[in-house]
Amino acid sequence: MEKIALLGLGNVGALAGILLQEAGFHPTGFDKLPPRTKLPFDCIELDLTDKATVKNALKDFDAVLSALPYALNPLIADVAYEDGLHYFDLTEDVSVKARVQELSQTADILMAPQCGLAPGFIAIVASHLARKFETIRSIRMRVGALPQHPTGLLGYAFNWSPEGVVNEYLNDCEVIEEGEHKWVSPMEWLETLYVNGQKYEAFTTSGGLGTMCETYLGQVENLDYKSIRYPGHAQQMNFFFHELLMREHRKQAGDILTKAKPKVDDDVVIIHTSVEGIMEGRLHRQEFVRSYYPKLIAGKPRRAIAWTTAASVCSVIEMVANGILPDKGFLKQEEISLDYFLKTKCGSLYREERS
Repeated sequence: MEKIALLGLGNVGALAGILLQEAGFHPTGFDKLPPRTKLPFDCIELDLTDKATVKNALKDFDAVLSALPYALNPLIADVAYEDGLHYFDLTEDVSVKARVQELSQTADILMAPQCGLAPGFIAIVASHLARKFETIRSIRMRVGALPQHPTGLLGYAFNWSPEGVVNEYLNDCEVIEEGEHKWVSPMEWLETLYVNGQKYEAFTTSGGLGTMCETYLGQVENLDYKSIRYPGHAQQMNFFFHELLMREHRKQAGDILTKAKPKVDDDVVIIHTSVEGIMEGRLHRQEFVRSYYPKLIAGKPRRAIAWTTAASVCSVIEMVANGILPDKGFLKQEEISLDYFLKTKCGSLYREERS
């Protein structure tokens, strides 16, 4: 697996191409528009909404990495399945994951959705902690992509896809509660947590668990995923979506929010994962708490959300190419070894920072 078709050349997609090239792969970028800055690999303008056009463009590649909006991923997954290309994406959308999982049942190639930060790396971390326990009482997964210097009542900046964020705030959330698989409302189960003395809140959001509920049902009493925000954010977003009825106008809601709270360069990605259960006959709690900041990569500063997401999927691609992971079927992120992940060239970017 050497020739990688990279679809979508936004901040994450472009950086993924750079990391793949540095790891020894041969990426080619595709997007409907040329990249904003010159990239060190070939880039081709292409209509990525037309299946026949995509099939023709990808016929000579070994694998495809989709960094496109989630709604385009079913088309790309179909092309990969039909033409025998290993498939990787970053989607948090539950229905897209289900479609890819369905295709994988009869696929002769690997189909690996949800390879980003959350879902993705967070499941790798959580399962790494869970393997240490004899029995598991709870798995708590918390992730926040935040401005380092928040302003206003929202205390937020839309450094990620507005469509993805809106879906996370409005779509129902999977959990395991008291041993039962359930769907609960987003922006609820509000809790307070601290990282290095800084106070945050966390609440339910959709998609971040990936396939964890499927994997751990029957093995854990309680399992959930929440997004981390500065205090007060959930109250403001509930007002925006529900009292002002913006939940009925998702596209407009995304446009309003990104205009009001545009991207910032000084961001931080916070991971707070904990597992509780019986270890060596005693009740114990293990934690993985990290804060990741912008990093200089290929001579340019990269936002924390961009490099953590890109490095995660590129590490998975490395492990597949090196034979560490399977090259056929459906890949669950929680099946990936954290130790192997951190030993890859791309995954090693995660090793340096610690709260």
